[in-house]
Amino acid sequence: MELQVLGCSGGVGDGLRTTTMKLGQEILIDAGTGVGDLTLEQMTDLRHIFLTHSHLDHIASIPLLVDSVFEHLHEPLTIHALDATLDALRTHIFNNVIWPDFAALPHPDRPVLRYQPMQPGESRQVGELQFEMVPVNHVVPGVGYIVRNTRRVFAFSGDTTTNDTFWARLNQLDRLDMLIVEAAFPDRDIDICRRAGHYCPSLLAEDLLKLRHRPEIYISHNKPGDEDEIYDECRRVITTHHLNRLSAGSRFTL
Repeated sequence: MELQVLGCSGGVGDGLRTTTMKLGQEILIDAGTGVGDLTLEQMTDLRHIFLTHSHLDHIASIPLLVDSVFEHLHEPLTIHALDATLDALRTHIFNNVIWPDFAALPHPDRPVLRYQPMQPGESRQVGELQFEMVPVNHVVPGVGYIVRNTRRVFAFSGDTTTNDTFWARLNQLDRLDMLIVEAAFPDRDIDICRRAGHYCPSLLAEDLLKLRHRPEIYISHNKPGDEDEIYDECRRVITTHHLNRLSAGSRFTL
């Protein structure tokens, strides 16, 4: 199973895409602007989207994705997310004002979009992969995911700041091979991080001290223009773990 990073930036610009990760041919974790780099055939193959939260940079491509493959779908595209996240999609996006309600099209009995609520702590099996939803600390209800198969375990923090829930659950695992975690701002913006529910390097360093595992760590979700500053600060203050910079186009074998 291949994990392909289609987008991992905290914004857009030349070569920058927002959070989108593709697992195999059928699964996305979040659906930011990185979806737009897929071919029509690749988009048609998608069957599941696991969302971390409702912010635009993580859901932006869902309306256009569904519209682009509408005529080619023979079974619904399923969105797995918190009730609050699904309610936000229904109320603010697929409301027949911003975009058609594809959960009722072409017919309420045969929709091309299906909402599947998940609760923190719940696990869901898709093929050989198991997805476990873990609560995190963001300004809107948010989660991370632990993804397992018989060989590997990786975790994705989603958008979060200082918390205990994510790290406590990771410590309960027998193994953790890879962790993708956000660091949205440099330390000079620590007040913004606290208000906006994000990590900066010093806040992330404090929370990583809680982690008993030593996975490969990939830093994600940097604000455009601040990438080098954020990564350099992370390497300075995080000395207990091996750090890597995540980039769009990265591929990992699970």
